[in-house]
Amino acid sequence: MAEDTMEIVATGTRIREELSARGMLQKEFALRMGLTEKHVSKLINGEVMLTADVSVRLETVLGIPASEWNAMEARYRESLVRENTSKESKREAELAQVFPYAEMAKLGWVPEAKSLNEKVLALRDFFGVVDLELIEQGQLCSAACHGLSLDREEDATVIAWMQEARRMAWQIPSEALNVKGYEEWIYVIREWTKERPEVFLPKLDELLRAHGVLFLVLPRLRGLGIPSLAFPVGNRMAIAMTEKRMDDNEFWTRLLHEMGHIILEHVCLKDGTNDQDERDANVWARNVLLSRSDYDAFKESAIFTEKSVCDFANMLGIAPGVLVGRLQRDGLIGVAALNRLKRGYTLHSNG
Repeated sequence: MAEDTMEIVATGTRIREELSARGMLQKEFALRMGLTEKHVSKLINGEVMLTADVSVRLETVLGIPASEWNAMEARYRESLVRENTSKESKREAELAQVFPYAEMAKLGWVPEAKSLNEKVLALRDFFGVVDLELIEQGQLCSAACHGLSLDREEDATVIAWMQEARRMAWQIPSEALNVKGYEEWIYVIREWTKERPEVFLPKLDELLRAHGVLFLVLPRLRGLGIPSLAFPVGNRMAIAMTEKRMDDNEFWTRLLHEMGHIILEHVCLKDGTNDQDERDANVWARNVLLSRSDYDAFKESAIFTEKSVCDFANMLGIAPGVLVGRLQRDGLIGVAALNRLKRGYTLHSNG
């Protein structure tokens, strides 16, 4: 413990101790150092920083290497910064209590914390900011959803979940975002709707990463009101989904809805998305899975039996469950009708 204390002792305190041990007054010390008494007084009281020139003078006068003085000064100044940083503001204390910290700690996103101050420091590390109030600025809160604010507890949960996804994304190599000519590659996923997740997910991941889009699956935080979200990660984009069981129609609809936000450039809107943006993303997603002209042609038949749905889906090269979901949403069949044609997916965290 004594060694740790010595490592962060104030440089001026050490000078005072050395003078006391030698029975040397500050006046004599200033004379020997070739400095004014005023400057020496400020040096001893920590009011001025130790310079390289003064450390060399200290080596000559007190016999302690300049390198040791420089290292001591650096450790002391760093300790002052850390001490100041550890004193959270009232606003930071309030913000630390908004996040679902206990659940985040249980998932291993942050360490266990015994005090509010420990929570503040851990959350700063988690978000990579020197002040929690900075979280609301820039890309840290940008996402394809309504404007996020730390004044709303449900938004704080979304922001924490999104940050964990961002931390995962940092570990994944990919190209920078490039969705030019997306029409040539995005429709490839139609065929994948007929495959099992263990078959199509690796191919989907590779295709998206090649265009600067990362696909992530995370555990669901209690109170998280969104099942999927698109947001920026540096010069790339990420699409994150919650770990859950869903049918094939829900999965592909949600994935392409978020992809629509990226293509339509909704992700970094200053005030978040509005209702029209959400409708536009829905339309974009539906048309990728099932074009309006094809769907209208099928609707005109007004025959929505299991056989007709399967035959039409096979003709288009998509999973029958996707067509069933569209018919259900449009009220052309009941919400439980033909559900046996849907396939269940179970998404597991890839973090």
